[in-house]
Amino acid sequence: MKVCGIAAEYNPFHYGHKHHIEEARKQSGCDIIAAVMSGNFVQRGEPAVIDKWTRSKAAVEGGADLVLELPFFNSCQNATAFARGAVEILKDIGADTMAFGSECGNLENLMDIASTPADPNRLHELMRSGMSYPRAYSILTSSMYPNDILAIAYLKELETTSIRPIVIPRIGDYSSTDTDVEYASAAAIRTALKKQQDITSLTPMASQLLAGPTVTMEDLYPYFRTLILTLPRSYTASLFLVSEGIEKTMKDAAMTSETLDAFLKQTVSYRYTAARIRRIMVQIMMHVTPEEVHRYSRSHTVRVLAFNERGRQYLHEKKKDGSCSFAVRFAAMPEQMRQIEYRAALLYTSQMKETDRQALLKKEISGAQYV
Repeated sequence: MKVCGIAAEYNPFHYGHKHHIEEARKQSGCDIIAAVMSGNFVQRGEPAVIDKWTRSKAAVEGGADLVLELPFFNSCQNATAFARGAVEILKDIGADTMAFGSECGNLENLMDIASTPADPNRLHELMRSGMSYPRAYSILTSSMYPNDILAIAYLKELETTSIRPIVIPRIGDYSSTDTDVEYASAAAIRTALKKQQDITSLTPMASQLLAGPTVTMEDLYPYFRTLILTLPRSYTASLFLVSEGIEKTMKDAAMTSETLDAFLKQTVSYRYTAARIRRIMVQIMMHVTPEEVHRYSRSHTVRVLAFNERGRQYLHEKKKDGSCSFAVRFAAMPEQMRQIEYRAALLYTSQMKETDRQALLKKEISGAQYV
């Protein structure tokens, strides 16, 4: 079976994502659409607005055949780590193509940039400093959109593989909060949900989002604030992604910041974007150490979150040929994977009502969903 891979967050799944899946299937001519999806926490350093089980089910109902979990150590990091984790999984499952969205939509231009030695995570900084790039950026503005930065990161990771890239032009502005458009962005849907506006026409997940429980970084901020104010600075300074004395800046800001917005206003800077600050916050709340990340190694076991009948047939074929190890059950995951994902689930559910918390923790140790 020919497989087309997609790296996604579906935070939440919306009609633009459905369009992307349809285009990926059409352009790749694949038999299987395999979405590698962030779990409890996403790349912008936030908890996913709704749990991964609900999102993965929506993705299968929206056209994916198989949803695989992007591990926490990749999902809540910068573009390079996010892309590396997704591409490694697609290599493991034998994907033929990888389809990803882009604002510029020009594969040749993106490949020109990807062929340079520049770090995709520093593109904003490099472009502001006046560094010239290949002709790709003559057609763009003075800054890059996140999907283009991710596209470049994917292309860098794909260089040493046989996976063929497919670029699908993004429809609409990813950061727009405008809901009066054909394809409302995930950011627009999250904003509308927060403001208790009508989202029924914006996403096929409307009923699930309205029923909840939904999770935001604002929900977790009181816990983070307590941690950063009470833990010794020497300890927080030793945690993963914490460097350059940012723990002192965070502690000083938390002392006077009652809300997350107030905290971010005091900590965001030229070097530390809001997304980077939030990713550090998540690592602190998870108590992740550099040593733990260094010890963690993927065993080429891929966790399955959801699948349909085509996905089931594909999993059966791969099991027979033994070319990839799929963990359909939680117990089938290597111990390191189980530990970190369960910790992420504990943090993710920590502010929920006990009934919701227990229900999601039970799902965490259950098997994948047949949709």
